[in-house]
Amino acid sequence: MSSTPTTQSHPAQQAKKEALLQALNKTPFRVPRWLRGQHSQTLWAALARRPKGIQRSQEWLDTPDNDQLRLYSIAGDPEKPTVLLLHGLEGSAQSPYILGLQRLFAQQGWNTYALEFRTCGGEFNNAQRLYHLGETTDLDLVVRFLLERDPAMRLYLAGFSMGGNITGKWLGEKADKVPSQIKGASIVSSPFDLTISGPHIDKVFAGIYVRYFLRTLIPKALKKHKQFPGVLDAEKIRRSKTFQEFDTYATAALHGFEDAQDYWEQSSCGQFLPHIHVPTMLLTSADDPFNPPSTLPTEHAERSPFLIPQFTQRGGHVGFVAGAPWKTYNWAEHQTLRFFNLLSNAD
Repeated sequence: MSSTPTTQSHPAQQAKKEALLQALNKTPFRVPRWLRGQHSQTLWAALARRPKGIQRSQEWLDTPDNDQLRLYSIAGDPEKPTVLLLHGLEGSAQSPYILGLQRLFAQQGWNTYALEFRTCGGEFNNAQRLYHLGETTDLDLVVRFLLERDPAMRLYLAGFSMGGNITGKWLGEKADKVPSQIKGASIVSSPFDLTISGPHIDKVFAGIYVRYFLRTLIPKALKKHKQFPGVLDAEKIRRSKTFQEFDTYATAALHGFEDAQDYWEQSSCGQFLPHIHVPTMLLTSADDPFNPPSTLPTEHAERSPFLIPQFTQRGGHVGFVAGAPWKTYNWAEHQTLRFFNLLSNAD
């Protein structure tokens, strides 16, 4: 891993960062009075939003372990950049924020791809694995595939929640080995420290959020148990009521971690942020019900010339709903569009 970038070692990048911050701060998030709560922001964005359908092409990418990854793309102007979008835990390419952001970039003539993680689009995978918050090999495979097909591509990454964690971890792991075609990244509502966020979400909102996720995660793990008998303890998975339990008996057991704590420690993207060498916007809210404000990487963002903080007081988790009830828009998606346009125009 390369040396950690600092403002002193990259004065030109620091000047670029200050200009980006000045431009981005002209469009702050203004939380509407009718939707101020952290849970109302989170739930409205996830459940009440219904983006209009968009025309997308599908293609399958074979993986080295006999699986396939599905990409949903919209072709734009071949002279314009490309954005690769990554969804959150138990989301898919049909998630409202993926559809919404793809539509925004399509209106600008940009090219977009939405990566669907294994088992997240209705198709169950073949390999002895699922997907998880620290698994970056699929992202790496897709990036290499896209750049091999078009070496002149200018590629941007936009990750939400889990997808943001994977994006930040991959950029930090690769450090100065990230392909030069990667021009920027946006990380929205990422769990920068899973050792804090994991136990927290087990308790917040009377456990409603964790039950929501486990209702689909547990059946997937049990199906994987049937595919590969003896690998997992089906009864312990079936009885799991928290992420601590599920990540120990399913995620960790299936992917080679000792337990949930080991999985969380190795997978958190916060520890990789200081090594990022690509302009990366960190957009998250202090009232995110999944990630306590103590997890905000404020010191990393201050020290690195490549990290562009957009930390808000309100917004919930992948919420950032703005506007009137009859005409809402998503500030995080618009801010991602602004950020990438700023980078592209300065390139």
